[in-house]
Amino acid sequence: MIRVRRVGRKADPYIPTASMADIVFLLIIFFIVTYNIEVDKAKVQLPRTAVRTDVPREAAYVSVDTEGIIRVSGGKETSVPVSSVEEVQTFAQNVVAQNPEKAFVVKADKNTRYQVIDKILDALKQARVKTIFLLSEQRTISDRT
Repeated sequence: MIRVRRVGRKADPYIPTASMADIVFLLIIFFIVTYNIEVDKAKVQLPRTAVRTDVPREAAYVSVDTEGIIRVSGGKETSVPVSSVEEVQTFAQNVVAQNPEKAFVVKADKNTRYQVIDKILDALKQARVKTIFLLSEQRTISDRT
């Protein structure tokens, strides 16, 4: 028996793509689960301290950036600017009404005037906030010498 070879006919290129959809789906799920949203994006230079205390992950934030703009965040959403310390107090009262045990973190630039931070702390105390953290940068061993 003679086999005739067809000249000019090539095999169709085939790339199996069925499993690629599964891989892409798993990657999307992985990035959604591991993505960490930064709620407070205020650019500040924190003062240095030697004390270290862990801040609760779901804490509310009040930050004062280098231009003196005050921002607030409930801990899950991105921070928004407020125009006065009275608005900080109103915001804190709303957060405390929803969760009385909610901790607050005050994040301020190291060059921020103390009077501004004092007014913010007074507003948080008047809003009946139970726990207030002052965010700082931890001093390392090389900084002490």
